[in-house]
Amino acid sequence: MKLTPELLLSAPSYINPVNDRELSLRGHNIQIIENLGITRDLNDAIDLTDNSIQHLTNFPLLPRLSMLLVANNRIRAVNAANIGANLPNLRVLVLTRNQLAGLADLSFVATLPALEFFSALDNPCTTQTHYRDWLIWRNPGLRVIDFTRVRDAERAHARELFGESLDTPTDLARQILNSETAAGASKVFTTSTAAVGADGGGAASLQALSEEDREKLREQLKRATSLDEISRIQRALRGATSL
Repeated sequence: MKLTPELLLSAPSYINPVNDRELSLRGHNIQIIENLGITRDLNDAIDLTDNSIQHLTNFPLLPRLSMLLVANNRIRAVNAANIGANLPNLRVLVLTRNQLAGLADLSFVATLPALEFFSALDNPCTTQTHYRDWLIWRNPGLRVIDFTRVRDAERAHARELFGESLDTPTDLARQILNSETAAGASKVFTTSTAAVGADGGGAASLQALSEEDREKLREQLKRATSLDEISRIQRALRGATSL
């Protein structure tokens, strides 16, 4: 299923138990992330659990977003430039039960300065030697990895293995960093409509809606029965095109 403006506008949005505004997109067999600009950055959390996403990319600028749940998908690559530029305040990222294979596939954690809670449980990468140490070294701000708190002794051990900082890496760190560079060069992130750059294709998400999608929004507007629903659809249409 496509992540269409219609699906985004009809998806449940509610205050979750930690008092955050959460948008639920669970279990729709979504394959590609697109059109999230329609949400107008109104959510603290987005739940994309139980879909079929392979590439974590194509996010527009969402400075409000602090929690992203993408467990039980098919993710094998994460666009570090895209999420680093467009999710600057992301604190919680759950990628449990996906297909990230090696340490090089985890380079994106270094681009998320606010990240504190991260899970990649049940991904192949968790079986790699120094998996946890590498995450700690690449993002010293991490507090919890795979639902286990990071201890000071682990931070010290990571520095012993990889160096005091990225400016003074050990040979082992250089080896993994070089593999990160090679892995990044070999991956091309695209959507069904356009190639995605570091800016996340946010403008495309808003401006390149098909005439069919715009017509669906107009039909929803005609059938809307509440002021809240009318307001949401009008915001979406203003973002995509003029009425």
